[in-house]
Amino acid sequence: MHRHRDDLMALLTGALFLSLGLVLYRKVGLLTGGTAGLAFLGHYATALPFGAWFFLINVPFYWLAWKRKGAEFTLKTLVSVTTISVLSEWLPGWIDIARIDPLYAAVMGGTLMGCGMLILFRHQSSVGGLGVLALLLQERGTISAGKFQMLVDAAIVLAALTVADAAHVALSVVGAVVLNLVLALNHKPGRYMAA
Repeated sequence: MHRHRDDLMALLTGALFLSLGLVLYRKVGLLTGGTAGLAFLGHYATALPFGAWFFLINVPFYWLAWKRKGAEFTLKTLVSVTTISVLSEWLPGWIDIARIDPLYAAVMGGTLMGCGMLILFRHQSSVGGLGVLALLLQERGTISAGKFQMLVDAAIVLAALTVADAAHVALSVVGAVVLNLVLALNHKPGRYMAA
């Protein structure tokens, strides 16, 4: 079991990693999978900010989290999603990225987001939505969280062809692969046990 202060620090750290990865993606017009990918699709297609989309898309998944994972997991996930929603909108005002190579943004953004998700998972939290479903499927032994996320992410990134050109979608796929490799290689049952 982690202490509450350890969990709070981990939730903040994971949210910071994820938010910075999302900012890198947004800077060059990339997308990702999961609920963040759906939020990017909404953001690129409308005037509503990414953070608002991300928060709203996750709302229906809290019931599933509550029923399957309990109150503590749901509360931690709500805190994580809210923090990511806010930070992803505030970070561009705190840092100024004048230029970033899109391939680097895809690889580094995917790495940052994968590490952020890993931190959240290890502290019994998630980025909501499809991440909750991924963890449930892994716990049942159906499929690893990383493999499930990779399949879903591929479908969402392909849907991005409606709002982005093929080059940006291809780079988004690279980022999704990197993100999910981080999870698939590092988030395995029994690999990490809190003492």
